[in-house]
Amino acid sequence: MSIALTSSLGSFFDEAVHDALKVRNVEATEAAKHYLVGLLSDFAHPDPLAEDTLGRPFTFLLDEALNAAGVERFHRLRTLGDGVLYVTGFFRDHIENRGVSVRYVVSVGTIAYENVSAMFRAREGEDVFRELAQKLPRFVEVLTEVAERAQAQQARGEKGLVKLYERWLRTGSSRLAAELGARGIVPLKGPGGTH
Repeated sequence: MSIALTSSLGSFFDEAVHDALKVRNVEATEAAKHYLVGLLSDFAHPDPLAEDTLGRPFTFLLDEALNAAGVERFHRLRTLGDGVLYVTGFFRDHIENRGVSVRYVVSVGTIAYENVSAMFRAREGEDVFRELAQKLPRFVEVLTEVAERAQAQQARGEKGLVKLYERWLRTGSSRLAAELGARGIVPLKGPGGTH
């Protein structure tokens, strides 16, 4: 499904998240599925706090969020968790190219969501933030799948194919390899590098 053919970003992301959960074999509550769809829709047009989260070091943002109080603390922690999830799902190679450990970034997001969960005080089984904290690495995989699917769908012409191939070189993604194979390019990794 193409974004242009759907009636809204929400319906596009709903289908993409549903498919990605299946492909990556990740179990999620309905609340978590809806949260992921909403997160992707929100980051399509980020608000100023989300933009700030994407533009500053996560460690500083975590410190500021933990030192905030009340509603501001809640919003900062939630936005930080969301930013970590989005960035590591869509731009993992950018993080790694900057020499930052993805595991460390995910741990910052986990801390943020755990603190939101503690503030939220939902009944057991209804706390989407606890689920996000506990399954953050798996949900990153889901967003990575969504990103790769979207990139594969947008790869048109020679330049798009080259970008797809370059991303496969960086990530080694089996989804991207399959997309390249469907277009007549069989990427191989063997002794001595990529062929």
